Amino acid sequence: MELSLFVSLLGFLWVAAITPGPNNLLLTTSGANFGFMRSLWLMVGIMLGMQSILLLVAFGVGGLLLIYPALHITLKVLGSLYLLWLAWKVATAAYERLEMDAAPPEPVRLYQGGLLQFLNPKAWLMTLGAVTSFSLAGVQYYHSILIISGALLLVNLVAGVIWLGFGTVIGRLLRSKKAWIIFNVSMGLLTAACVLLIWR
Repeated sequence: MELSLFVSLLGFLWVAAITPGPNNLLLTTSGANFGFMRSLWLMVGIMLGMQSILLLVAFGVGGLLLIYPALHITLKVLGSLYLLWLAWKVATAAYERLEMDAAPPEPVRLYQGGLLQFLNPKAWLMTLGAVTSFSLAGVQYYHSILIISGALLLVNLVAGVIWLGFGTVIGRLLRSKKAWIIFNVSMGLLTAACVLLIWR
């Protein structure tokens, strides 16, 4: 893959990865509620889910979405329902002052972050766009998919760390129960608003 094409690929993936969406809002909320280190598994789950979607798209499943529009509609419906469920969980997360003898609440798990990608139309469109626009034909196809995979991993890592760090900083500023509740409800509403982006 030529350097100019690779730079274009990075630009495309970066814009898709850094802009607000379900993944980034969930990372911000998790960072605020559980801290950076306890939220890393969520970020890893998101990254693994994105890699899985990329491989599925690269090796044929993505083409089914183009051939059968009903599958795309089904994906949108399931993604919308999952996002609304996540938004509800975020918005209604209870404020807990951690005591030394109390078990801390659990952040979103690795498998949940991965599952979100399969129901996230933005993930499908991002990987479909990357494969259709930046893969090379013929014998170079597999090599170009490997490069796309590496680039996707890189941008998701950097964007994930940024959004997770942003959430962690916000979490340190949320000292009162009122501020905590306002933040969680706001993030829940923003997560629910991502449903509108799915259907535009």
